Amino acid sequence: MSYHLCNMLQINYPIIQGGMGNISNAPLTAAVSEAGGLGTIGCGTMKPNEVQQMMMETKKRTKKPFAVNIAINVSPYTKELIELVIEQKIPVVSLSAGNPAPIIPLLKKNNIKVLAIVAAVKHAEKAESAGADAVVAEGFEAAGINSNLELTTMTLIPQIVKNVSIPVIAAGGIGDGKGLAAAFMLGASGVQMGTRFIATKEAPFHDLYKQKVIGASDTETMIIGRSVDQTRRVLQGPYVETIHTREKSGISVEEYNEMTTEAQHTKGALEGNLTAGFMNGGQVSGLIEDMPTVSDLMEKMMTDAKKQIQKVNEQLILPINNIQK
Repeated sequence: MSYHLCNMLQINYPIIQGGMGNISNAPLTAAVSEAGGLGTIGCGTMKPNEVQQMMMETKKRTKKPFAVNIAINVSPYTKELIELVIEQKIPVVSLSAGNPAPIIPLLKKNNIKVLAIVAAVKHAEKAESAGADAVVAEGFEAAGINSNLELTTMTLIPQIVKNVSIPVIAAGGIGDGKGLAAAFMLGASGVQMGTRFIATKEAPFHDLYKQKVIGASDTETMIIGRSVDQTRRVLQGPYVETIHTREKSGISVEEYNEMTTEAQHTKGALEGNLTAGFMNGGQVSGLIEDMPTVSDLMEKMMTDAKKQIQKVNEQLILPINNIQK
């Protein structure tokens, strides 16, 4: 299935970059695609002309395929963005944060491959029925806006694999070769990563963001928004603590949304301002200890995944042979 996914998306490695909302950028998107994966531009709440400018810059940096992520209920410009990806002949579109069913047929009609971001079996089944080419099953470990169902990657992936026939891409908590190997063992055809790509040389984010990811312990991400069903996983910081305190004393959905716009996301991630903004971060942050190039990261992941699978295979075979003797 990994070969099928790579062939379908015209990539060398079954590694996809997650959409990063308004901090998306051409240098990282192009670097992921150039390295053999599928780079992704996340539209967030950006205006169509801003997204188009990023598309054009990405096309200058790479001739390889890249994707565009549209967060259906987050963007105020979903209709215009759909028209834009068709006009720009973007080969792959991922749809998240909303019902993709009404949009998928139009994209398919224009020969665009569609990835649907899902967080439960029923979502995956509906996406397949609507014509999605693959689903990205995202566990609760992932950074940023999350499903309030709070299913983990370890349990979510095999259940979705069991219930759909299209490729399943695992997301949430994956950042190295062992994670890639684990995803394969659970039945996934590939992986999607966001947090791991933050700490790479090509990523044009604030150095404080990169260092926060690299230096994070296993417990340095936290959930905000649970009280208003707007779950988001972020790295700890002063502004995040302010939001958390407000939640404890009672906060409305409107107030929470005003405190967690893409403006505050940008302040944290691009300006390194943790008193006025936040940084999305997945639980995989605790595993990240270096800042390689995107190419080195992906090649090492593939090599380490193969080694890990071979090592486990040998460990499983030897005891069986001993028992038989």
